[in-house]
Amino acid sequence: MNQSTLLTWMIFAPLIGIPFVLAMPKDKTQWVRWLATAITAIPLLLGLYLVMNFDPNNTSMQFEHHFVWIPSFAIEYYVGVDGLSILMVLLTVLIAFIASIASWGITKYVRGYFALFLLLETGMLGTFCALDFFLFYVFWEVMLLPMYFLIGIWGGPRKEYAAIKFFLYTLFGSLLMLLAIIAMYYNSNPATLVDGTPVNHTFNIVKLITENDFAAKAPLLGFEFSKLLFIALFIGFAIKIPMVPFHTWLPDAHVEAPTPISVILAGVLLKMGGYGILRINYGIFPEAAKWAAPGVALFGAISIVYAAFVCLAQKDLKKMIAYSSVSHMGFVLLGIAAFTDQGMTGAVFQMWTHGLISPMLFLIAGVIYDRAHHREIDGFGGLANQMPEYTGLTGLAFMASLGLPALAGFISEFLVFTGAFPVYRVLTIISGLAIIITAAYYLYALQRMFLGKLNEKYAGLSDLTWRERVTLYPLAVLIVVVGIYPMPLLNLINKTLMSIVQVFKG
Repeated sequence: MNQSTLLTWMIFAPLIGIPFVLAMPKDKTQWVRWLATAITAIPLLLGLYLVMNFDPNNTSMQFEHHFVWIPSFAIEYYVGVDGLSILMVLLTVLIAFIASIASWGITKYVRGYFALFLLLETGMLGTFCALDFFLFYVFWEVMLLPMYFLIGIWGGPRKEYAAIKFFLYTLFGSLLMLLAIIAMYYNSNPATLVDGTPVNHTFNIVKLITENDFAAKAPLLGFEFSKLLFIALFIGFAIKIPMVPFHTWLPDAHVEAPTPISVILAGVLLKMGGYGILRINYGIFPEAAKWAAPGVALFGAISIVYAAFVCLAQKDLKKMIAYSSVSHMGFVLLGIAAFTDQGMTGAVFQMWTHGLISPMLFLIAGVIYDRAHHREIDGFGGLANQMPEYTGLTGLAFMASLGLPALAGFISEFLVFTGAFPVYRVLTIISGLAIIITAAYYLYALQRMFLGKLNEKYAGLSDLTWRERVTLYPLAVLIVVVGIYPMPLLNLINKTLMSIVQVFKG
């Protein structure tokens, strides 16, 4: 395997594995689980190789695989990674592998579940690597169908409602994205494909960024072309983040989804919104991005504060964690709106650290649900006496999520505040106050669930199993290590993000 095809193998390895999973005997569910987990290990190993051979000083695309796909429409198969996408790719392969192990608790339609799971991983990896807008949209839509069925078939009591709501919200955002893609395609400058064939227009994202000035285009429907397309794309990505007021699909999806799918949803899918804004909105429409920046910062601050207060009122542990994701992804919006080195770095690093912490939190919620068959925070009490190992890991995840120093969540939030404060002083101060609310809802939940006298109904609960340890401890170790020594990861993204910031400073 050469480096030019590494990304292609990594993206499509799960897809190639689907027929093997479906061909397994129906009654050999344990074999299916082992096989599916082994298949998800392939992208993980390739992702580690990718990171080890990635040049952080090179701001251009690396590991490119590029050829003409549909010549008559200037559609290319073009994948590559840079400092903006490298952490997202690493996060995807890691979380998918952990979620596949967590999926061993699935007992219904096991082959179908893992086939959809592997298709979902291909869609996620392809989205972060695609550099042709048509290809990007294909991968974006590929994620939608398996996630719909994974929630709708294997979810909780209100699974159909949650799946349909997720589908409709995401489909609305996809429609806006599709209209923007078509408008960009027909207003792009003439380009040349890699085989030298002249074409009138292009879907090539790199060429849309470097060879097109959409701010100079004629108005569309009475609005400035670049601003109109920026808004359409931004809404599509903001739904995925999800940003208030487009967030209401997320708590329902999380509460009803099986635990491994909640892990994927929080760990990876939400990051695609932030990634899309940085790659597409900021890359192609820098002037519109400057124009929209105060609004982006405002909505980021609203998401941070509003969702934190909503968390304080939650009685369901999983719903509290779901709303905490809305709050913490607000830091991404606040950071990217500042156009500062620290703000941009903090925003991207927040996507990475939240991608570690939030999956751990959902795994923790899944552990207690498997034993008690409910997630009502007030329904427990004194679990520290019965489940000390589980209590310790829960405390670690809670402290990391509220931004305790020396844990991963602190680094990213500190960088966001440092970068945003000189630009949006009032919004940053208001957002900082949400940390107090975050500490309140986590500590309040910790007190009600784990401290005091043990609820006699749960005197027979067992502590963690080995499968649960295999999923939780790698995340716990990474949260601590990244919190103490984040520089190896920051060095991977630093040069690329600085080049993005320079565009706006210039």
